[in-house]
Amino acid sequence: MATMTLRNLHVPLPEGLYQRLKTEAEHDKKPATVLARQAIEGWLRRRQRLKTHQAVMNYASQCAGTEADLDTALESAGLGHLTDEDL
Repeated sequence: MATMTLRNLHVPLPEGLYQRLKTEAEHDKKPATVLARQAIEGWLRRRQRLKTHQAVMNYASQCAGTEADLDTALESAGLGHLTDEDL
């Protein structure tokens, strides 16, 4: 099994935020560092999803009405399929 290299990061927290993190860590019976790591990982995942969504939206906007746009026959077939299911 490969060993994961861990790096330390010093993050000064305001007292109120520190106390909230400490309270949650005690409640979950986990170290505060684990909760902080999970929070950072979740934030980074959400940011990546947002960036990907934005890139897809930009591409779709740039391609609208061009040859790269959705094939009209395929689009019609898809809409027809949806209409048939509604019956």
